[in-house]
Amino acid sequence: MIKAIVGANWGDEGKGKLTDMLAQESDIIIRYQGGSNAGHTIINNYGKFALHLMPSGVFYDHTVNILGNGVAFNIKNFLDELNALIERGVPAPKLLVSNRAHILMPYHILFDKYEEERLADRQFGSTKSGIAPFYADKYAKTGIPLSDLFGDEAVLLNKIKDICKVKNILLTHLYNKPLLDPQALFDELISYREPLRPYVCDTVEYLRGALAQNKRILLEGQLGALRDLDHGIYPYTTSSSTLAGFGTVGAGLPPQKFEDIIAVVKAYSSCVGEGPFVSEIFGAEADDMRNHGGDGGEFGATTGRPRRMGWFDAVATRYGCHVQGATSVALTVIDALGYLDELKVCIGYEVDGEVLDYFPISDLQYKAKPVYKTLKGWRTDLTGIRNFAELPKEAQEYVRFIEEQIGVPVKYLSNGPKRDDIILM
Repeated sequence: MIKAIVGANWGDEGKGKLTDMLAQESDIIIRYQGGSNAGHTIINNYGKFALHLMPSGVFYDHTVNILGNGVAFNIKNFLDELNALIERGVPAPKLLVSNRAHILMPYHILFDKYEEERLADRQFGSTKSGIAPFYADKYAKTGIPLSDLFGDEAVLLNKIKDICKVKNILLTHLYNKPLLDPQALFDELISYREPLRPYVCDTVEYLRGALAQNKRILLEGQLGALRDLDHGIYPYTTSSSTLAGFGTVGAGLPPQKFEDIIAVVKAYSSCVGEGPFVSEIFGAEADDMRNHGGDGGEFGATTGRPRRMGWFDAVATRYGCHVQGATSVALTVIDALGYLDELKVCIGYEVDGEVLDYFPISDLQYKAKPVYKTLKGWRTDLTGIRNFAELPKEAQEYVRFIEEQIGVPVKYLSNGPKRDDIILM
């Protein structure tokens, strides 16, 4: 049985909490795409954590946590994050890393920074984690699979030398930056080999056996549908697929085994990075929503950047649920809206006098004006409520209106940052 938890919007929807919660009833949790460029915030008995590479099941002793072949694997970040968990009292988690995963190299981070510098005011809003250069190399067949680290050292060194020849030309003539030292890169990689050895294996074969034993598998997506390379707001996307469907590729799982795809959605909209954002609000209105939102406000778990804020966008969310193949929705941080007398929901995009009820390509989004439906607020603190029927009538109406607009049932309603701040619908 395979479940997937994915984002339907721009990312930062609260997937970490849902994964942490559903990990209680799972045997295996898998990260199957992305890298250290996003963070999943989790609050539990051990404290508050922002996980970047680690799957969100690392806090349970009964789960096996896997980094699949589709992940951009930053070795140093992986080891640092693991050690940080243990130092804070978390028992050493059961971890497996696919030997087919590619290594995110130090030069990927450098090139990410250099390119954003070169673009200046035309930047894409990268987290500068090396993700785009990493995937560019992987698809150009100049990447370094993790299996190379455990193979012939001479072959690995020659591969690094060949890569550096090309990259040093760019560093000299495009970026005017210091050259790469292939021997230093090789030595750094080799230093990681023994610390990594206990975790690296053929995870595809492991999962084949797990499925034969009817293990409960949970896929954990990073970012959201609107950041997908193919179906997101291009070019303001990440460089891998953020969709549940990519789990078959990035984890090595058969698609017919997927049973439930949970799309996580905020009760309002937020966005880190550049690009069109039709329902965006500004000034004091945005500051109020940002400061009330989430646990400690709406700031990126990886970058610390203040998130752009907006009203709930039913057009974008309906699209996100569709491309994710959502069977149900988890609506998060509804408790953050209790300070408002009125709430708006974007139900259409007006483009050149025509109202669109579908999510158009990026160029049209820049021209779009939001069409809003205004609903009454509830002016009540919702934390601590565990039954939907006990919510104020206005809060119930807000949830049901969203459900009607996106066409997917809301199964989970999160009304606080802690693991048990949840209403099961």
